[in-house]
Amino acid sequence: MDAWRIAEPGADTEDVVWTVDLSQAGTGVFEVLSEEEQARADRFLRAEDRDRYVASHAALRLILGRRLGLPPRDLAFEAEEGGKPRLAGSRRGACRFNLSHSGARALVGLSRRVESGVDVEALRPMPDALRVARGHFAPEEARALAEVLEAGRASVFMGLWTRKEAVVKALGTGLALPLSRFEVSLPPAPARLLASGDPRLDPFAFTLLHLEPGPGTVGAAAFAAPDARPALRALPGDWPRRLESA
Repeated sequence: MDAWRIAEPGADTEDVVWTVDLSQAGTGVFEVLSEEEQARADRFLRAEDRDRYVASHAALRLILGRRLGLPPRDLAFEAEEGGKPRLAGSRRGACRFNLSHSGARALVGLSRRVESGVDVEALRPMPDALRVARGHFAPEEARALAEVLEAGRASVFMGLWTRKEAVVKALGTGLALPLSRFEVSLPPAPARLLASGDPRLDPFAFTLLHLEPGPGTVGAAAFAAPDARPALRALPGDWPRRLESA
């Protein structure tokens, strides 16, 4: 089990992965989002999807704002060429970050020095896990997954999926890097980038971590450095109250 330490976000400079419980966010967090984020939130058809989007982006603003000494509402973002968000304006380059959310859980990866990618997924039945793996993963990964007993295959698939997504998000390439172009280890083996057919992805230049961010979830984090040792932290359950005075 991961040793998540409950902590207040602050002006630290180390690599960090934050886990966030989104279930207690309420409606007040909407006000810290930008007009663009608010408009995007209002386009969700399902109220649950809207609420999770709002809460996760509000938590990101709280964490980044505390780190940079800025009110969360004042942060500005822009998209890189591959679509990955980054800080804009005078704070561009001050901190690199990545956000993922699924169900009632979010992950935020932060680094001052290197790119990071995080991914979290709520565990759920995956009757088509082998079909998806054979269509999108590296052949060796699909073969290894086929050898997993069916009763545990869904959780192994989700762990594999989050590891691969974290790597892609760290690179910031989006769909430009097919998941079949590189291989990662399957749970329960320690998370590792094993091989790559893409020159942008050196297995010896990445740190890949398996994460268990909260009950019923699995996650992963990738840092574009061979020696990354990110701290694992959890926002307090009443974190939305911090936004009232931010």
